[in-house]
Amino acid sequence: MTNEEFKNALIERHGRDIYEKLINSRVAIAGLGGLGSNVAIALARAGIGKLFLVDFDTVDITNLNRQQYFTEDIGRKKTEALSDIIKKINPVTELETADTYVTEENALSLFKDYPIVCECFDKAENKAMLINTLLGQSDNITVVSASGMAGYGSSNTITTSHPMERLYLCGDKISGIEQGMGLMAPRVALCAMHQANTVLEIILENKGDK
Repeated sequence: MTNEEFKNALIERHGRDIYEKLINSRVAIAGLGGLGSNVAIALARAGIGKLFLVDFDTVDITNLNRQQYFTEDIGRKKTEALSDIIKKINPVTELETADTYVTEENALSLFKDYPIVCECFDKAENKAMLINTLLGQSDNITVVSASGMAGYGSSNTITTSHPMERLYLCGDKISGIEQGMGLMAPRVALCAMHQANTVLEIILENKGDK
């Protein structure tokens, strides 16, 4: 299969107008765990032109219950492992990676060239830091965040809201691993798909700044 054949397949599936909007879009994913790895693969399948994958961690055996990695990836950097997986799915999407820990000091410099950032961290304090930093220090970055996807409860409690300009929030906003509910693949993936779908909605319906 050539890249041209792959592009033509996406055009046939999406139509040229949608294809062009997606292939000319740039999306960053902060955190490549249960949320981020699922978001990245969904967006790659959709045909996003460029993805920026950011995570400092390596793949651990405990990640395999909900993250899009394989046993042979254990010990590898998540940025490298996920890049290889995405290339097998979509050879056209351009990938940029940063194997780094995101802080208040480096967040804006990392993500300033990406108009949409998916916040996919595990810890509440890291989530709040990224949202506050990017919304407070930029005027053109839209953040698609997630909160509450633990356990195995009703799928219908996971929703998407738009609580403020340039911020979308996916999840049930309640359940967390600190409540002893654990993290399981179905609800984590459901929340991640809400994030990916929101990204597509922003791009295709011209919501937010691009």
